[in-house]
Amino acid sequence: MEKAMKVCLVCSSGGHLTHLYLLKPFWKGKERFWVTFDKEDARSTLSGEKVYPCYYPTNRNILNLVRNTFLAVKILFRERPDLIISTGAAVAVPFFWLGKLMGCRTIYIEVFDRIDSPTLTGKLVYPVTDRFIVQWEEMKKVYPKAVNFGSLF
Repeated sequence: MEKAMKVCLVCSSGGHLTHLYLLKPFWKGKERFWVTFDKEDARSTLSGEKVYPCYYPTNRNILNLVRNTFLAVKILFRERPDLIISTGAAVAVPFFWLGKLMGCRTIYIEVFDRIDSPTLTGKLVYPVTDRFIVQWEEMKKVYPKAVNFGSLF
C-alpha cells in the first residue's frame, strides 16, 4: 500500500495565509499541518486544522529566525513531511533549508504583488526550492527556473 503524502504548509498570517489557503483543492485530501503566526486570522481560518505556532515578527528579525530554526528542527523531525509549501514570508526560510536537508520536496509561491523584483524570502529559498512558482510572466526574468501559474485569485 502506498504511503499518503504528508504536507507542511508554512506561511505568515494575513495575505500569505490567504494565498496558501486558496490552494485548498490541492491540500484538502492530504495529511497536513500548518506552521504560522498565532494571530486571530490564522486561528479563525485554520480552525480544526493541525497548527504549530511560530515566532513573529519574522522579517529581518534575527532572534526569531534563530527561534524558528529550532522550531523547524523540532517540527520537521516530529512530522516528517514529504512536501513543504509556502507563500512566504520569512518563517519559510528555515523550514525550506532544513526540509531540503531531510529530503523533503519544496514548492514556493512568490507573492502576487511582486511583478518585477524578488522578495527577500524568495531570494533565500530559491536555491533549495524544487518548484518555484510566480504569478507574473515578468518574474521569470528574476527567477529563471520559475514556472508562471498566473494569479491564485
